[in-house]
Amino acid sequence: MRVSFRDEQRLAFGSVAELYDRARPSYPPGAIDDVVAHAGLQGGDTVLEVGAGTGKATVLLAARGLDVVALEPSASMAAVARANCRDLTGVRVVESDLESWESTERFAAVASVQAWHWVAPQVRYERAHAALAPGGTLAALWTFPDWTACDLCDVLRDAYRLGAPRLAPDFPMHPASEPTRLAGDWSAEIDASTTFAQPLVTTHSWSQPYTSTAYVELLQTHQDHILLEPDQQPLLLTAIAAAIESEGGGTLTLPFVTRVCLATRR
Repeated sequence: MRVSFRDEQRLAFGSVAELYDRARPSYPPGAIDDVVAHAGLQGGDTVLEVGAGTGKATVLLAARGLDVVALEPSASMAAVARANCRDLTGVRVVESDLESWESTERFAAVASVQAWHWVAPQVRYERAHAALAPGGTLAALWTFPDWTACDLCDVLRDAYRLGAPRLAPDFPMHPASEPTRLAGDWSAEIDASTTFAQPLVTTHSWSQPYTSTAYVELLQTHQDHILLEPDQQPLLLTAIAAAIESEGGGTLTLPFVTRVCLATRR
């Protein structure tokens, strides 16, 4: 995928860091296990995490006995990540993006959870290659809603047409989107790369129930919803909450798929 994003989009999450930490779900343990197994990681190995956010995946990696250098460009998000990881002696949160970060250390794995698309496509593979030891693993993970399996998909589409007709379905939480488009074509990207080989993709399906209030909070942690015009966001969120209350009895069960994209450093 060769799409670059504005800093306004990449860093929008920092304006809602506490809400992000509270409202965003964690990740399936099996998805993290896929990374550990592919890289052959053992306790005490160090992983470079790119785009750590508030440390949700950082904590999962550390729980497997791994040390983590967690890069996060947003000061607000990094502050929450440090608080969440304060008792984890093997975790170091660094306020930086991958593009400008410099280190002489080489890692057994580079992992980016829900953030690889935010790294500049012109340099991300080059920078990951430079950070990895020979034969190391690059792992990019995304969690997407599976709108084809969501009972309220059509109702929510109507809410978007009513509340935010100008919001393009470019990002996964819009029910008219093609969610996995954000991850691009992993196999094609790796096959075209001169620095990585052996692309592998695994998937994990799961679901999460939300009250209308909790779902509206979740949406407020996604940059396309954060950056809506001030008069448009409340209209959309009110329409969505009303749809869940009237058509879902106050609850939305959202199916998710976590996609684990793996490759090996040449």
